[in-house]
Amino acid sequence: MNLLLPAIPLLALVAGIHLQDPAPKPPTDEAQVRQAALDYVEALYEAKPELIERSVHADLVKYGFWREKATSPYEGSAMTKAQLLALTKSWNRKGNKADASSVKKVEVLDVMDQTAVAKVTAVWGIDHMQLAKFDGKWQIRHILWQSHPAEAK
Repeated sequence: MNLLLPAIPLLALVAGIHLQDPAPKPPTDEAQVRQAALDYVEALYEAKPELIERSVHADLVKYGFWREKATSPYEGSAMTKAQLLALTKSWNRKGNKADASSVKKVEVLDVMDQTAVAKVTAVWGIDHMQLAKFDGKWQIRHILWQSHPAEAK
């Protein structure tokens, strides 16, 4: 009988511990872009302006096409970061516009070394975002959005 056989699992365990990298790996650019877009939608859903502060660039340019009903014509409106922050504080403060079951979909469409594109689908509509990396941090720079289109019949 080989006396080393019982020691093999212990040796493997010890070797495994020494081979593990103790430092966590930083999130990928794609993960950071996804998080910035998620911060944006969660800021509005949860009335948390601090999420806008960290994910949206100071020089945000946001333009949207919205309508009251699916049969109403679209109206356009522009928004700055300051206006978005104010909206974030009030839009769903009572929890009557979005909740945990509301649609919250983030799609990262493209990521390069300095710029990225993402799409967010939320209760209010669809936002197309352009993001850029500023001082190593991904932030939303432009948003073009619209209310949900009328369902095709």
